[in-house]
Amino acid sequence: MGRSQETFSKREKEKKRQKKKEEKQRKKEERQANSEGGGLENMIAYVDEFGNITDTPPDPEKKKKPIKAEDIQIGVPQREEDDSDPVHEGKVTFFNESKGYGFIRSLKDQESYFVHVNGLTEEIVENDRVSFELERGQKGMNAVKVKKI
Repeated sequence: MGRSQETFSKREKEKKRQKKKEEKQRKKEERQANSEGGGLENMIAYVDEFGNITDTPPDPEKKKKPIKAEDIQIGVPQREEDDSDPVHEGKVTFFNESKGYGFIRSLKDQESYFVHVNGLTEEIVENDRVSFELERGQKGMNAVKVKKI
């Protein structure tokens, strides 16, 4: 007659597994007995307007209207050009005669505009008061038709 294949350590491990299984089943039955039940309704949580979690549903009167995707503007808003008076006045802050360019600061909005010798109607030097018109260039607005006042 042969010896049993079951050793003492195998029996002990099996007893431990069986004990854990019974303990798990007992805890499961205990949780089910103590639970309130009610299903999904008791599990739902709501978030109020301040970001706090609450069990009461939000008031439909306080609900904000949804924002339409078409109303969202992405990027820098377009600057509205003042087309009422195309002639502006300004002061020459810098002008390099050898290179043929300079800058004019507008008296109205204190913006600085680039001016090239091709946009002059008469010669100018620094600190001259001038009148000019604006034209869109490659890198921004350029002063053209520049005249001394």
